[in-house]
Amino acid sequence: MVAKAIRSLIPEGGAKIDESLRKEFEEMERTKSAIDTRANTLVRRELWGGLGFLVVQTMAFMRLTFWELTWDVMEPICFYLTSMYFMAGYTFFLRTSKEPSFEGFYEARFDTKQKRLMKLHNFDIKKYNELRAVCSPSSAPKSDSPIAPHVCNAPQHN
Repeated sequence: MVAKAIRSLIPEGGAKIDESLRKEFEEMERTKSAIDTRANTLVRRELWGGLGFLVVQTMAFMRLTFWELTWDVMEPICFYLTSMYFMAGYTFFLRTSKEPSFEGFYEARFDTKQKRLMKLHNFDIKKYNELRAVCSPSSAPKSDSPIAPHVCNAPQHN
């Protein structure tokens, strides 16, 4: 009986996938796509804000170096600030096990935003991955990663 139950869940070569499962998966795919788009937008805003901060900081240091103070005063300040940025990058690596690069930072922030939005929208990633495995077994994620790419037969909404 167990074998029959399992066999009934696995679509055979030419068998059609249950239409209600396909519709549910497509709806979840649309929701996940919207969540991913929103997470990407939020992270991009953070990155642009970081760039703005660095531009303002550089301009302020230029002003202090050439008009208000001298390089003899600003050199140690710049050294310690650079050391703090290095320590922040090292701490980032220790906490996330990702390379402290812009790409690593983007991925870490995207993961965080995506998980927060999934929780906010009550998105069940385990169910999504199960439906995707049923929809197309070759596209099943290799882990429970919520960032598994969209590769099922559902329409893409990027």
